[in-house]
Amino acid sequence: MGKRLRAGGGCALAVLLDGRALAKRVRAQVKAEAEAWSRRTGVVPCLAAVLVGEDPASVVYVRNKERDCARAGLRSRVLRLPAQTSWETLAAHLDALGRDREVHGILVQQPLPPHLDAGAAVACTDPRKDVDGLHPLSQGHLMRGEPGFLPCTPLGVMELLRHHDVPLAGRRAVVVGRSTLVGKPISLMLLAAHCTVTVCHSRTPDLGAVTRLADVVVLAAGRPGLLTPDMVRPGATVVDVGINRVGDTLVGDADPAVANVAGAFSPVPGGVGPMTIAMLLRNTLQAAQALEAVPAAGGGG
Repeated sequence: MGKRLRAGGGCALAVLLDGRALAKRVRAQVKAEAEAWSRRTGVVPCLAAVLVGEDPASVVYVRNKERDCARAGLRSRVLRLPAQTSWETLAAHLDALGRDREVHGILVQQPLPPHLDAGAAVACTDPRKDVDGLHPLSQGHLMRGEPGFLPCTPLGVMELLRHHDVPLAGRRAVVVGRSTLVGKPISLMLLAAHCTVTVCHSRTPDLGAVTRLADVVVLAAGRPGLLTPDMVRPGATVVDVGINRVGDTLVGDADPAVANVAGAFSPVPGGVGPMTIAMLLRNTLQAAQALEAVPAAGGGG
């Protein structure tokens, strides 16, 4: 299954779910397919990111997306708007991007400034270009088990599990966190993979009693050190989606010593994070292929 990870001085037990290595592989696959498709059609897939304000983390994320688009043979465009941008101005820009035939994927970088509604911004995006998989239509397709864009972070989790041959059908999965970005969609994806799924959250009593029963635990609560080794069944797979800054260090929601109990473990950083952008690139390519295969239509809204 891959390299093993040692943490806390214990024996090397957990298989490392290496998101960096797999993301590099996905980028190479996207690049090969995008270049071949571009040679046939003369069209280069283009991802447009909308960045409102100067949130430091968002600036870094958008820069990383630009870099990875270039690595994968895609074009990128960044629309940088001041923090005081009005809703009317943002909505007009999103409508214009929806009508722009040279743009195939649109993402609204979050968080937005407090006076702007992120949900409304996503809903205002052309659903055919919703490569983040967050539009209400995309979420409805996910709930109904229909084809459509899937949210990039949960999709990255599923790709990590698939690549490392983690058994899912008939297994017990516990998702810790119920956000629209990760917790809810990953629970639906695991359910579609025939897992028996339990969703836990801040009001779940005795979290460890639930996670100890799980074959697969997905952490997306945003609480550093939430999952400790005594809360994990030996041999279980733990996927840590949490990204928390403690001092100058990025950590996940799991105590790193969980790797000495788990059968497979995704590190932070280097686990799910790189896969999120890799899935965004794949979604952008697929959006371009779908858009170029149908006649032009009006923008979203």
